[in-house]
Amino acid sequence: MNKKPTWRELLAREKPLVLPGAHDALSARLIEMAGFPAYVIGGYPVVGARYALPDIGLCALGEIAAGIRDIMAATELPVLIDADTGYGDVKNITRTIRTYEDMGASAIFIEDQVSPKRCGHMEGKAVVPVEAMEQKIRAAAAARRNKDTFLIARTDARASEGLDGALRRGERYVKAGADGLFVEAPLTVKELEIVGKAFDVPQFCNMLTSGKTPILTNQELYDMGFEMVVHGITLVMGVAKAMQEMLADIKSDNVKAIAARSATFDEFKQITRFNEWVALEDKFNG
Repeated sequence: MNKKPTWRELLAREKPLVLPGAHDALSARLIEMAGFPAYVIGGYPVVGARYALPDIGLCALGEIAAGIRDIMAATELPVLIDADTGYGDVKNITRTIRTYEDMGASAIFIEDQVSPKRCGHMEGKAVVPVEAMEQKIRAAAAARRNKDTFLIARTDARASEGLDGALRRGERYVKAGADGLFVEAPLTVKELEIVGKAFDVPQFCNMLTSGKTPILTNQELYDMGFEMVVHGITLVMGVAKAMQEMLADIKSDNVKAIAARSATFDEFKQITRFNEWVALEDKFNG
């Protein structure tokens, strides 16, 4: 097997590093087949797809880690994992980092929201005191057993403290030990430009259709200074819409539309690597 590249090696090679979000094992496999070098697993798609729940802090480490473990089993691609708030204080952060690192995460990000948190593009967010987040970052950095694990700090302070407040927090989070930054939900292209040029560490921007941040191309965001571009919920939102439309076709008995929307049986066998399993069966069964 080829050695998996580190996150820093990916950042040096991919300009930008584009990260689709996987919500289940099938989507992770399809991301790999599409030729992406890495991907992201966010809390929003995992709790939405696995439990049909909103991303408002209803699931904890054990529930979300179970979903993430299943997703990661489908591909060897490097993965960035959303660790939410770390699910508690510095001891919980330590356990969270070690859990995901032991599962094979290449990069992990934690956020400064008050628990229970909300999706970054929802109303009603609040952030912890900056000192509390600095403690979490220091604990997360110290918890790493692998020097190559890339730690990203996310701030949701744009909503409550304005852009200047979010930028000040970003500076302090880097000093506390974060390798990269994610300033969630800038509101305008101008704000994106300011954020992209504000820091010397790698940053990512989250493209969320119908969210608060303007939708730009991957290249436009890279030119602004974002080395990573995340499409965290794009696949799960597209899948939800596709299933709604397919169910409507089934209900209305629209046979032609059903066939047009579907992968073929052979295509799905290829996605699930049917032939590899049959070859293994034949090898040992004669």
